[in-house]
Amino acid sequence: MPVTTPAPRRPVGAHTPTSGGLAKAALPYVDATASEVVQIYVSNSRGWALPAGDPAQDELFRVGCAERGLPVFVHASLLVNLGSPTAATVERSALTLAHALRRGSAVGARGVVFHAGSAVDAGRADAALRQVRETLLPLLDTTAEAGGPMLLVEPSAGGGRSLAARVEQLGPYLDLVDGHPWLGVCFDTCHAWAAGHDLAAEGGMTATLDTLLATVGAGRLRLVHANDSKDLCGSTRDRHENIGKGTIGEPAFAELMRHPATAGVPVVVETPTERHLGHAADVAALKRLRA
Repeated sequence: MPVTTPAPRRPVGAHTPTSGGLAKAALPYVDATASEVVQIYVSNSRGWALPAGDPAQDELFRVGCAERGLPVFVHASLLVNLGSPTAATVERSALTLAHALRRGSAVGARGVVFHAGSAVDAGRADAALRQVRETLLPLLDTTAEAGGPMLLVEPSAGGGRSLAARVEQLGPYLDLVDGHPWLGVCFDTCHAWAAGHDLAAEGGMTATLDTLLATVGAGRLRLVHANDSKDLCGSTRDRHENIGKGTIGEPAFAELMRHPATAGVPVVVETPTERHLGHAADVAALKRLRA
């Protein structure tokens, strides 16, 4: 029987490389960074190819994570855009999410993260939102019926006619699918900062999380991406920086790690790194702020 350990109040970990074999690459990285949660890609982050995966590596990874007590999350390809005006992009996005859910189920993932998307062109916000509903509902129903991973919508950094960037916009987004219980939320600090939430102001992170909780309700937040930023608040630029080294600053992350909305919610860093060194330092920093 796998050996499990009690989950930390807010498990902290890193987005983890998988090149060379899922278990072979990811498990040593998890150990080197002292991660308590793991996020992976199961396809090219900037491509449409949908690899089948290696069942032996899947099983080794699933068992290895269970032995370490690690929650697992999958991040879908960054190309996914359910609001696109291009029919082929919407179709590929749906196939990519279905693939990520299948692969996520095979490796024991709790959730699959995808970006909220963009209407791209002016004057077609309503059409883009209809596409989101028509595409997401079947996916949500299928994974819910199978007891598979949740889909986790991640607000964007803003700009480009985003369908959800500020946390207040998550309310209408959830309404699109009638508040489906299998649609959760992933909160990214760099995205929120880029979209205009002043997390660096005293109490700014707290106020933003208060608004998030009031908007989506208790239990909907399932994952946090903790990333500092290279850019100014409201820039709409999604350029990550190491914790405490960017324009958001460490005090905001201290607020993040003690806010009631994040209690029990895994926290993943997607910060710049050379080998495991940057991620290990950022994981350690968040653990220190948690303590």
